[in-house]
Amino acid sequence: MEETGILTVEKIDGKSTATRCFSKYPLKLIIPKKVGSSTTDAVWVFSLSYGGGIVSGDRVAVGVSVGDGCAVALTTQASTKVYKSIDSKCSEQFLEAKVGRNALLAVIPDPVTCFSTARYAQKQIFQIFYDSNLVIVDWITSGRYESGEKWDFELYKSSNNILFEGGEPLFVDSVLLEQRSTTSIAERMKDYQVVAMVVILGPKLKHIQDLIQTEVEHLMSGYFRPTTVQKLNSDCANGPSKPPLFASCSSFGAKAGLVVRLLSTTTEAVYSFLSHHLGGLEQFLGAPPYRRDH
Repeated sequence: MEETGILTVEKIDGKSTATRCFSKYPLKLIIPKKVGSSTTDAVWVFSLSYGGGIVSGDRVAVGVSVGDGCAVALTTQASTKVYKSIDSKCSEQFLEAKVGRNALLAVIPDPVTCFSTARYAQKQIFQIFYDSNLVIVDWITSGRYESGEKWDFELYKSSNNILFEGGEPLFVDSVLLEQRSTTSIAERMKDYQVVAMVVILGPKLKHIQDLIQTEVEHLMSGYFRPTTVQKLNSDCANGPSKPPLFASCSSFGAKAGLVVRLLSTTTEAVYSFLSHHLGGLEQFLGAPPYRRDH
C-alpha cells in the first residue's frame, strides 16, 4: 500500500528531532513547536484527516521510525470519525513503526467513532528491540450515541502486532465487531459504549505497568469479592449490578509487557482512566496524555 504519511525521528545534537515528516491526502501530520515542558526530549505528532474524518474507501498508510534513544508521541486532536460506507467499501488505516533501542513510542489517539453502516479496518505493526519502550492505546466508541446510533456500523476490525527485529512475534491481537444476521453488535454489547485496549511495554515503563496492575486489581475487587450487602442484592430479580467500567490486566513476553482491556458505559470514564493511569508518561513526553484541555 502506498504510504500517505512518513515520520522519521532521530537524535540530532543530542535531541529527538523530526528529520522527515511527509503526509498527503487524506492524511495530515502536524508537529507543534511545543507541547508541555521544554526540558523534556520528545516529539509530539498530531494526525488529522481532511474533512474531519475517514471517507468510505479511504486508505491511510503511515510509516514511522523512532531512532535510538528518541521519544515520540503520536496522537490526534479529536476522535477519528469513520463515515458511512458507500457500496460496501471499507475504510482502512495501516501503521508500521520501528522503535529503536532505548527509544519510546506512545501511540495515544482519541477513539475511533464509526457512523451508521461504516466499514473500517486498521492494522498496526511495531518492530522493536528488547530495550524498546512502547505504549499503544486502541479504542472504539459505539458511534454517534447522542444521535441514536449505537453500535450501528457494519464492520470494525483492529489488529496490533508487536515483533522483535528479527520478526519473532511478541504480541498479536485482533478485535472484530461485525453485524450478524442472528445478533447485532448492540445486542452483544448490552449497555457498554466503549471497547479499549492499552499495551505498555519496555523497561522504562515497568513502574507504570506495576502501578496500573495494582490499581486495576483494587478497582475490580469490589465487584468480584462482593460484600454481604451486595450478595443480598444479587438475589434480587435484576441480579447484581454491572460495573460501569470493567478492566482486566494480563502480562506477556515474560512480564516485559502489560495489556489492559476495558469496557465502559461512557467515553468520559475511559478518558479519566487513561489520563490517570498514563499520567506517568509525562516525565518522558513532557505533557500528560489525555489531558482534556490539550
